Amino acid sequence: MTTGIEQREFQTETRQILDLMIHSVYSNKDTFLRELISNSSDALDKLKLEAFRDKDLEADTSDLHIELAVDKDTRTLTVRDNGIGMSRDEVIDLIGTLAKSGTAELRRKLREAKDAAASEELIGQFGIGFYSTFMVADKVTLLTRKAGEKHGTRWESSGESTYTIETIDDAPQGTTVMLHLKPEDVEDHLYDYAAENKLREVVKRYSDFIAYPIRMDVERPAPKSEDETETETDTPKTVVETDTLNSMKALWARPKDDVTEDEYNEFYKHVSHSWDDPLEVIPMKAEGTFEYQALLFIPSHAPFDLFSREHRAGIHLYVKRVFIMDDCEELMPEYLRFVKGVVDAQDLSLNVSREILQQDRQIRAIRRRLTKKVLTTIKDIMSADQEKYRTVWSQFGRVLKEGLLSDFDNRETLLEISSFQSTNSDDEQTTLAQYVERMQDGQEQIFYLTGESRQQLEASPHMEAFRARGLEVLLLTDPVDEMWVTSVPEFDGKPLQSIAKGEVDLDTEEEKKDAEAKREEQDKEFASVLSWLTTTLEEQVKQVRLSTRLTDSPACIVGDEFGMTPALERMYRASGQQVPHFKRILELNPTHPLVEGLRSAHAERGDDPGLAETAELLYGTALLAEGGELEDPAHFAKLLANRLARTI
Repeated sequence: MTTGIEQREFQTETRQILDLMIHSVYSNKDTFLRELISNSSDALDKLKLEAFRDKDLEADTSDLHIELAVDKDTRTLTVRDNGIGMSRDEVIDLIGTLAKSGTAELRRKLREAKDAAASEELIGQFGIGFYSTFMVADKVTLLTRKAGEKHGTRWESSGESTYTIETIDDAPQGTTVMLHLKPEDVEDHLYDYAAENKLREVVKRYSDFIAYPIRMDVERPAPKSEDETETETDTPKTVVETDTLNSMKALWARPKDDVTEDEYNEFYKHVSHSWDDPLEVIPMKAEGTFEYQALLFIPSHAPFDLFSREHRAGIHLYVKRVFIMDDCEELMPEYLRFVKGVVDAQDLSLNVSREILQQDRQIRAIRRRLTKKVLTTIKDIMSADQEKYRTVWSQFGRVLKEGLLSDFDNRETLLEISSFQSTNSDDEQTTLAQYVERMQDGQEQIFYLTGESRQQLEASPHMEAFRARGLEVLLLTDPVDEMWVTSVPEFDGKPLQSIAKGEVDLDTEEEKKDAEAKREEQDKEFASVLSWLTTTLEEQVKQVRLSTRLTDSPACIVGDEFGMTPALERMYRASGQQVPHFKRILELNPTHPLVEGLRSAHAERGDDPGLAETAELLYGTALLAEGGELEDPAHFAKLLANRLARTI
């Protein structure tokens, strides 16, 4: 069966990315071969696993391998494997179409990238290394047949706006990628990919650890027989031999001292499909009840889809060197989803499924040990290399804080390695331990405030009394901060206290004695207006009271000590959860002229409608000052305009 050739256009995003990559991105052309070999290795892994699961699959797994072939006359380089292959729809989806999400962000970041190295890191993050073939080829032809299917697919493109695709009858199992190499650059002979030595060098450097043989047919001088004589006119005789270019040694099974940094870096790029080097390498070996080997990596950059629902786990599971799956979620908690690597378990069954893994006692034990090892590694980095720690936290701090909600066993370690913005410094973040060291005499709580930005928090009325007394406040601006602070009661015996919740008492014992009589007098003076305001604003607030946290602003809104913040309410509702609306408390600054004037006016005029408007404006301005949202902005604007008009 052979269908006619169908010509299709690349997606607009694909064309733009392809053009960027061909003309400006790659500084190291060698990596195209690493990408193709890595894809072939994945395809062989998947076929091996599928054949194990499906005994009726019509596929030959007797000699799984990757093959390189060069034709110097036509300047073509072919990379072929006899792996799982692709269906026609998969070819269109995986090659003709760019990744489902993040393309706009990638284009923006590529434009902003300062140099080629930065661009390469981005390409790796967005998982589109196949297109690197067009750095060295004028045309790329792909032939593939999925294991178990009868018909194959041929895809071809010159890397411009279109590609062709057709269904064909005669295709071997697996995938073949033929690169029609660009003309040889005599001045740049280091990149001649039709040369045997160059291919050997690239495979050795980037793909030596691949678990399947990477083979290439090479010509060698034929051995001479004893009676053979050599004349000048004789054409040298040659024979073709098949060489295996890689050692196939599993990196995680080798002693750490026997592995170079470059080998670790290339293996990381293989398992993560990234282009940057890892920030930290974590080799592990466990013997005893549960035997396993692991090789984990902390990346130096967060992947673009770290917070996407489509994000896949980064741990490959092997059993006795046999590949099982490439995104084993059961081996690492969700908040460590950025960690890449492999785990090779010795005692699991090869016939293992995700359902079995979820219940397996050994997998749970391995997960606990891997988690603890990653966190202690980050803690060690924090102690030894502040620059490297800052990279870890800037890239992965948001997801690490998710663990404070879900991982009670490791919560203390997570708190120790966390750092936050604070009023102590405009630039440097602080750990909780550093905060505790700086606490003032008599201070018992770790104060914090949550919100959308540092600028918003620093301008909040809630900060006034703390700023006046020189008390440090943590400024928590990540969405996850709204959630974890409600589930973490303390650190080092010091309770965490939101300065926007509950009563705030910052007076020393001496100050309390002096202030007590004054407050009793204020409570009597303001009792009537507070009661009236509570009734007038009963739809918006549960109580109106005098404040001890304000020095400059007339009013602020605070929550109950254990109440939910409006931001957290919005987050729950946005996720589809129904939560009740929690009324909060309006606090007034008794020394502010507006509040004093309102008290006097109410004493003289009682329930004057104009005073009710003032009450609404007072509440609305307090809500806006904390960055909140008005329920009826048009009504508030009308009240304000009318009031301003009467002052002119």
